[in-house]
Amino acid sequence: MIRITKELSFPLEHILFSFALQSEAADVFDEHNTLITGIGKVNAAYELSKAIQHKKPSLIVNLGSAGSNYFQKGEVICCTKFIQRDMDVRGLGFKQYETPLSNLPILLEYGFEMEGLQTGICGTGDNFEMGHNSKIYNVVDMEAYALAMIAMKENIPFLCLKYISDGADDNAADDWVIQVHKAAIAYGTILNLNKDEISI
Repeated sequence: MIRITKELSFPLEHILFSFALQSEAADVFDEHNTLITGIGKVNAAYELSKAIQHKKPSLIVNLGSAGSNYFQKGEVICCTKFIQRDMDVRGLGFKQYETPLSNLPILLEYGFEMEGLQTGICGTGDNFEMGHNSKIYNVVDMEAYALAMIAMKENIPFLCLKYISDGADDNAADDWVIQVHKAAIAYGTILNLNKDEISI
């Protein structure tokens, strides 16, 4: 069981662990209900939508690597707020990051906080950011916004944990290659996946 609070828990077999890449999950999640979506918002949205229809999870847990020039490499950050950092329709009079006519706020707030972890704001976009200078978000990835939005619209509880693999700077690509395999090990430790019960 994953316990969110003393009163709220989820059976492990009803939890869907979502990763962009197999390398982020490694063999730590082989015995668990794992979804590999591929990179980017479109792939993430498509694969999660299919998985929800077939697996009907009680909890979606998004795990993966991310960049940040705010948090340190190797830290795991719990993201509960999300922005589409590549949504820019200012030319038509909308605000930066605002999705036109969607009735969604610029800052999408959805998901559980995990005790003992720092919280972050995740900026999701379809590019590998190597020059992060925004103060609106402090974690950078390529899938989480889409996953959080779908979980929210489907009224499925959501938890998002991001392993900081790089500084979202000029060294991001080299750092990511070196650090990405460490993400699964970190998640296995935090979630106590080798035990009968997982406590959050």
